[in-house]
Amino acid sequence: MKKLILQMQMSVDGFVGANEDHAWQLWEWGDESGWDDELKQDFNAVFAGIDTILLSRKMVQEGYLTHWGNAAKKFPRDPFYAFAQRVVDAQKVALSDKLKHSVWERTRVASGDLPREVNALKAGEGGDMAVFGGAGFASALIAAGLVDEFQLFINPAVLGAGRRIFDQGGFQNLALLGSKAYACGMVVNSYAPVG
Repeated sequence: MKKLILQMQMSVDGFVGANEDHAWQLWEWGDESGWDDELKQDFNAVFAGIDTILLSRKMVQEGYLTHWGNAAKKFPRDPFYAFAQRVVDAQKVALSDKLKHSVWERTRVASGDLPREVNALKAGEGGDMAVFGGAGFASALIAAGLVDEFQLFINPAVLGAGRRIFDQGGFQNLALLGSKAYACGMVVNSYAPVG
């Protein structure tokens, strides 16, 4: 069965989004990145085993697919080319009751019961699934018990307030799968739910 892997950048104090609009993540969608080469290599290595990407409606409408489609057309030496190419090649599923159809390549829209849709995807053939979306989308997946692995990218920032992903409830016990600190200041912690 496929695993659903939630990759999320967050602050040291557990926030995934700031209430005020100020930069705090070492990497936003743009071409500029504070990630060091080792972090990029490790990220791409994990993502090589992903063949399906779950996206929130907001992520799709904010231009995620367009951005990475354009990045995949750049010269292969671009630091994000490998990731961009995986995004293009992977099957994408936008989970939304508001979107009615997809205008994006290799992307379909699924609506209805979130656990039913995700569990059907997990039962399919192929590699693991990654999920990208905002705090609300991640919270809904966590509350429904659908996340099999958390990869939390802890940025060297303290926000003091903002949006969190565990506010709707979640797992009480997590097993640490690994933790690695990088020269850029990022620490990546991986966890799996226990029981």
